[in-house]
Amino acid sequence: MGRWRDGRGRLLVRTDSGAELGAPVPLEISASYRARTKGLLGRDSIDGAMLLSPASGVHTFGMRIPIDVAYLDHRLTVIAVRTMRPGRLGLPRLRARHVLEAEAGAMAGWGLGVGAQVAVEVDGG
Repeated sequence: MGRWRDGRGRLLVRTDSGAELGAPVPLEISASYRARTKGLLGRDSIDGAMLLSPASGVHTFGMRIPIDVAYLDHRLTVIAVRTMRPGRLGLPRLRARHVLEAEAGAMAGWGLGVGAQVAVEVDGG
Protein backbone atom coordinates (compact mmCIF):
# COMPACT_ATOMS: atom_id res chain seq x y z
CA MET A 1 0.00 0.00 0.00
CA GLY A 2 2.80 2.48 0.85
CA ARG A 3 2.17 6.15 1.48
CA TRP A 4 -0.27 8.11 -0.60
CA ARG A 5 0.17 11.61 -1.99
CA ASP A 6 -2.44 14.38 -2.07
CA GLY A 7 -4.74 13.80 -5.00
CA ARG A 8 -7.85 12.04 -6.22
CA GLY A 9 -9.00 8.51 -6.70
CA ARG A 10 -11.81 6.10 -5.94
CA LEU A 11 -12.88 4.31 -2.80
CA LEU A 12 -14.08 0.71 -3.12
CA VAL A 13 -16.15 -0.67 -0.25
CA ARG A 14 -16.06 -4.44 0.29
CA THR A 15 -17.65 -6.84 2.74
CA ASP A 16 -15.44 -8.87 5.05
CA SER A 17 -15.73 -11.70 2.48
CA GLY A 18 -14.36 -9.42 -0.28
CA ALA A 19 -17.59 -8.80 -2.23
CA GLU A 20 -17.77 -5.25 -3.59
CA LEU A 21 -20.65 -3.11 -2.36
CA GLY A 22 -21.99 -0.66 -4.93
CA ALA A 23 -20.13 1.64 -7.27
CA PRO A 24 -16.74 3.21 -6.55
CA VAL A 25 -16.96 6.44 -4.53
CA PRO A 26 -15.07 9.59 -5.66
CA LEU A 27 -12.20 10.14 -3.23
CA GLU A 28 -9.96 13.05 -2.27
CA ILE A 29 -6.69 11.96 -0.68
CA SER A 30 -5.14 14.24 1.94
CA ALA A 31 -1.74 12.86 2.86
CA SER A 32 0.35 15.99 3.45
CA TYR A 33 0.25 17.78 6.78
CA ARG A 34 -1.26 20.86 5.14
CA ALA A 35 -4.03 18.95 3.35
CA ARG A 36 -4.89 16.89 6.45
CA THR A 37 -5.05 20.03 8.59
CA LYS A 38 -7.49 21.71 6.17
CA GLY A 39 -9.61 18.61 5.53
CA LEU A 40 -13.26 19.58 4.98
CA LEU A 41 -13.04 22.89 6.88
CA GLY A 42 -15.09 25.66 5.31
CA ARG A 43 -16.90 23.43 2.81
CA ASP A 44 -20.64 23.22 2.32
CA SER A 45 -20.52 19.73 0.77
CA ILE A 46 -18.25 17.01 -0.58
CA ASP A 47 -18.71 14.77 -3.59
CA GLY A 48 -17.77 11.35 -2.23
CA ALA A 49 -15.25 11.03 0.58
CA MET A 50 -11.94 12.37 1.87
CA LEU A 51 -9.17 10.09 3.13
CA LEU A 52 -6.85 11.54 5.78
CA SER A 53 -3.64 9.54 6.04
CA PRO A 54 -1.99 9.09 8.41
CA ALA A 55 -4.61 10.05 10.99
CA SER A 56 -6.21 8.53 14.07
CA GLY A 57 -8.71 11.25 15.03
CA VAL A 58 -10.53 14.34 13.75
CA HIS A 59 -12.41 17.41 14.91
CA THR A 60 -15.24 19.37 13.33
CA PHE A 61 -14.40 22.85 14.62
CA GLY A 62 -14.93 25.27 11.72
CA MET A 63 -17.02 22.81 9.70
CA ARG A 64 -20.36 23.81 8.24
CA ILE A 65 -21.91 20.37 7.81
CA PRO A 66 -22.25 17.22 9.92
CA ILE A 67 -19.99 14.41 8.71
CA ASP A 68 -19.61 10.66 8.91
CA VAL A 69 -16.19 9.57 10.13
CA ALA A 70 -14.80 6.06 9.59
CA TYR A 71 -11.63 5.01 11.38
CA LEU A 72 -9.49 2.52 9.42
CA ASP A 73 -6.71 0.24 10.65
CA HIS A 74 -3.47 -0.48 8.79
CA ARG A 75 -5.25 -3.04 6.57
CA LEU A 76 -8.00 -0.53 5.64
CA THR A 77 -10.60 -2.36 7.71
CA VAL A 78 -13.24 -0.13 9.32
CA ILE A 79 -12.89 -0.25 13.11
CA ALA A 80 -15.47 2.44 13.97
CA VAL A 81 -17.96 4.78 12.27
CA ARG A 82 -19.36 7.91 13.89
CA THR A 83 -21.49 10.86 12.79
CA MET A 84 -20.18 14.18 14.09
CA ARG A 85 -21.91 17.56 14.17
CA PRO A 86 -19.89 20.74 13.65
CA GLY A 87 -17.92 21.93 16.68
CA ARG A 88 -17.04 18.49 18.06
CA LEU A 89 -13.79 16.75 18.97
CA GLY A 90 -13.52 13.06 18.09
CA LEU A 91 -11.32 11.00 20.36
CA PRO A 92 -8.39 9.33 18.59
CA ARG A 93 -8.68 5.57 18.02
CA LEU A 94 -5.58 3.66 19.12
CA ARG A 95 -5.63 1.19 16.20
CA ALA A 96 -6.63 3.78 13.57
CA ARG A 97 -4.07 4.65 10.90
CA HIS A 98 -6.39 6.44 8.44
CA VAL A 99 -9.69 8.35 8.65
CA LEU A 100 -12.43 8.66 6.03
CA GLU A 101 -14.78 11.65 6.09
CA ALA A 102 -18.01 12.11 4.13
CA GLU A 103 -21.29 13.98 4.41
CA ALA A 104 -23.48 12.63 7.22
CA GLY A 105 -25.50 9.63 6.06
CA ALA A 106 -23.35 8.84 3.03
CA MET A 107 -21.44 5.92 4.54
CA ALA A 108 -24.61 4.01 5.45
CA GLY A 109 -25.69 4.38 1.82
CA TRP A 110 -22.40 2.85 0.67
CA GLY A 111 -22.77 -0.05 3.10
CA LEU A 112 -19.68 1.06 4.99
CA GLY A 113 -19.76 -0.18 8.58
CA VAL A 114 -17.54 -1.81 11.18
CA GLY A 115 -15.73 -4.78 9.64
CA ALA A 116 -16.02 -3.54 6.06
CA GLN A 117 -12.83 -3.51 4.02
CA VAL A 118 -12.00 -0.59 1.73
CA ALA A 119 -9.57 -0.25 -1.13
CA VAL A 120 -8.15 2.91 -2.66
CA GLU A 121 -7.52 3.36 -6.39
CA VAL A 122 -5.36 6.41 -7.06
CA ASP A 123 -5.85 8.44 -10.25
CA GLY A 124 -2.75 8.55 -12.41
CA GLY A 125 -0.99 5.99 -10.31
